[in-house]
Amino acid sequence: GVMLDANGDPASRWQAIANRFREAGIELPSFPQTEGVVIPSDPSARLPRVGVWMMPNNESPGELEDFLKEMLPPNDPVWPLAREYINGIPPDHREFQEGKTLRAQVHAWLAAREDPRQPGLAIKARDLKIDGPLCVRFAAWLRQLFGEPRS
Repeated sequence: GVMLDANGDPASRWQAIANRFREAGIELPSFPQTEGVVIPSDPSARLPRVGVWMMPNNESPGELEDFLKEMLPPNDPVWPLAREYINGIPPDHREFQEGKTLRAQVHAWLAAREDPRQPGLAIKARDLKIDGPLCVRFAAWLRQLFGEPRS
């Protein structure tokens, strides 16, 4: 499975990825699909099953942190404070890249947890919630990709 960030231009990012897969003999759909893409294996061509998910949601510009933002507890009182903290750092004192503000905000929020963790461990500790619509859709894609083949 491949997960990649859409970044600022999902359409051109998808086209670039589709071109790379085409070079390997795997044809992706013309556009990403909301539920993610899974291409069945082709044993005759010796091609594996392939899955592609373009963060955050196969539609919008963004990256992993846009996905993580959707996993924050609803109405979390610390989230606005984490955003305010990062936004309040004068630009000439910011050590992170200009386009990585959301990443810094998410990590500031994670740092304010009882036991600060990386995102994967924060999911396991239930600091980040996995029951929202985007996570449910992502989990369905993972099951389709890595679960038993359906007949």
